[in-house]
Amino acid sequence: MTSERGSRILAASTATTSDVGEVDRALDELALAAPLWAQLAVAEKIRLLDRLIEDTAAVAAEWNAAACDAKGLDAAGPSGGEELLSGISSFVRVALTLRSSLRDIAVGGRPKYPGPVHHHARDRISIGVLPTSLLDRVLYTGLEGEVWFQSGLTEADVRASQALAYQDPTAHQGVSAVLGAGNVASLGPRDVLDKLFVRGRVVLLKSNPVNDYLVPFWRRAMAGLIDAGFLRIVSGDAGVGSYIVHHPLVADLHVTGSDKTHDAIVYGTGPEGARRKADDDPVVSKPLSCELGNVSPVVIVPGEWTPKELRYQAAHVATMLTNNAGFNCLTPRVLVTASGWAQREDFLRELGAVLAKVPTRLAYYPGASSRWEEFVTRYPKARRFGAPADGELPWTLIAGVDASQRDDLVFNVEAFCSLMAETSLTADSAEEFLDQATAFCNEVVWGTLSMTILVDPRSMKRPAVAAALERAVSDLRYGSVGVNAWHAMSFLAGTTTWGAYPGHPRTDIQSGSGVVGNAFMFEGVEKSVVRGPFVAFPPPAWFVTNPHGGDVLARLFAVQTGRGWAGVPGLLRAVLRK
Repeated sequence: MTSERGSRILAASTATTSDVGEVDRALDELALAAPLWAQLAVAEKIRLLDRLIEDTAAVAAEWNAAACDAKGLDAAGPSGGEELLSGISSFVRVALTLRSSLRDIAVGGRPKYPGPVHHHARDRISIGVLPTSLLDRVLYTGLEGEVWFQSGLTEADVRASQALAYQDPTAHQGVSAVLGAGNVASLGPRDVLDKLFVRGRVVLLKSNPVNDYLVPFWRRAMAGLIDAGFLRIVSGDAGVGSYIVHHPLVADLHVTGSDKTHDAIVYGTGPEGARRKADDDPVVSKPLSCELGNVSPVVIVPGEWTPKELRYQAAHVATMLTNNAGFNCLTPRVLVTASGWAQREDFLRELGAVLAKVPTRLAYYPGASSRWEEFVTRYPKARRFGAPADGELPWTLIAGVDASQRDDLVFNVEAFCSLMAETSLTADSAEEFLDQATAFCNEVVWGTLSMTILVDPRSMKRPAVAAALERAVSDLRYGSVGVNAWHAMSFLAGTTTWGAYPGHPRTDIQSGSGVVGNAFMFEGVEKSVVRGPFVAFPPPAWFVTNPHGGDVLARLFAVQTGRGWAGVPGLLRAVLRK
């Protein structure tokens, strides 16, 4: 029977009585568990993470098979590693990094970061957070990550504000609601870990209907947290989500979706929602963190690339587009090149050659076909690659968009499908191009979540280019910046943070607010920066051109979840196999 409290909230939603009953029971149980979680010994939280890692490993094969089946992938083939990496392995990586931090907290009261600490313009510091260990150096060869902090914060400030939920647990206790995304299987579970182990709250997770089929696997992977009463998982439509959002037992929210999702929650929909947004008169004022969309740019600095480098970076960018069929908020949507770059056409030709060889994918995310049609109708000269079957879309490149047209669709609307664009800026040198590209990305391209810069090592050895590169990294208003490494590495690493550049007002939320990942439990984060080699050897297992990627990523997962150093020789043999 629906409670009186439930009846009041139900009137404003489309949830059914049975949905409401399940949510009410879950939230009542979580409210009772919240003070228990706040006071739970750190050793017990470590034990729960140990079980979570073990249980996830046990269910991983079934979870991966189901996710691949839903997306039309072969779980036993090269593409099967894609879901394993971004979904299950990414989730375990966050659990592992949090477990390490909790061990530090048990001994010294705060997580220990590896460093070093660097000082930057505008009175900012950054702290190295990747690699964290010798094993990390092997598994993430050549990849380095750092977290940058907001102006004025010293290292002493950063250290003092780490792990706030462990400094005063009762001040942070409560019930968080996580509204999961529908595109990446790990997003909801990862956000659960952030709320529990970083923010100190118990969690109600609502799955996106697109991902409802994964709920049984999530429940098995997180059974320890569920059995202990600290996590509940529910399903349902937008009405259930609305009921949860307005529920008085929910203290705060975390949402993954689009800026439209955020605005619907905070201000409501229709003309009344538009009025409320214009007046900043919210219907929901409880704390809300969110990771939303982005028109992710990839800035390609002009240089003299070798044929090998052209092929490598073409495969790199093609992988960024084709991963998860283009249904990622971190998929590149605008390639920014230099109009005078002598190798621009060579690069675009190599990129097209790679895309032509990548099998097209099932367009599984709702609305993908209509979004794709909107873009190709607007740009009839868009280049299409592949031979899509029913339900699939071609890989699509819109080259030569006029950069002066600031209101152009490709710069302002995220094409959440298998499509990206290319535009060129006019500059007399690589350093001038970097300055112009920074301004273009900050001022023209919509969103502030993530972006990548590709620059060859010979160019970086030139003092003027090196200075311009560091100036760009410093000035770019994005929550994650990749230098010769896809910005997705910031999401995958776990020790780097993931979220929008800070400072958006709720009336113009763009890519969101707050960060997740964040294993070192920092406050005052500005951005994360990941750096890698221009050409890695061997090429990363997650490249779409790697025929052994599935096997390599499965071995990597085995190393993460128990084999440790014993699994490294087999992993290296798989990596080096031709």
